[in-house]
Amino acid sequence: MSIATKTGDQGTTGLLYGKRVSKTDPRIACNGAVDELNAAMGLARASLKGTVGEPFITEPLKAIQKELIVLMGEIAVATEDRERHRNSSYGIVTPEKVEALSARIDDLEKNHQIEFHRWATPGDSMGSATLEVARTICRRAERLVVGLRESDETLSSEIARYLNRLSDLLWLWARWVETVDNRPAPPAAV
Repeated sequence: MSIATKTGDQGTTGLLYGKRVSKTDPRIACNGAVDELNAAMGLARASLKGTVGEPFITEPLKAIQKELIVLMGEIAVATEDRERHRNSSYGIVTPEKVEALSARIDDLEKNHQIEFHRWATPGDSMGSATLEVARTICRRAERLVVGLRESDETLSSEIARYLNRLSDLLWLWARWVETVDNRPAPPAAV
């Protein structure tokens, strides 16, 4: 089977369960932003290989990328198919997934001595800069999801909560990378 199905040549794309919508449909815009987020997180993961951020950040990043696939599936459901999706094995964004991100934030703030002063200017390192790119894409995805939810109240509020928490976590990870990168090296053993 080819990736080029040609079914979208007329400007439509498929939602879960087969309904076709315009490629400008708000669900597609949301999923496009989340897809960009997932790619940016992959770039961040790759840029952190071989650094202090591996595996402290890279392993949870990969797990979160997999959760974003679940999130995208939930967005890609027409209102009339929402109940069908909830009863399926696809999975949904749960309060527990949001709380898991909150727990990571709490751990970073309490246990990792992150240093930052007011607003951060991205670019102190490749790793922190890529995390910042992911964060900004996450914020855009969050805004689009909030807009979609205003017209489709059946969309779970947990999706926006998840993205909100994820953007906070990405910001803190970027600060952690900068903090660790800027710490003086320990003295050499004599």
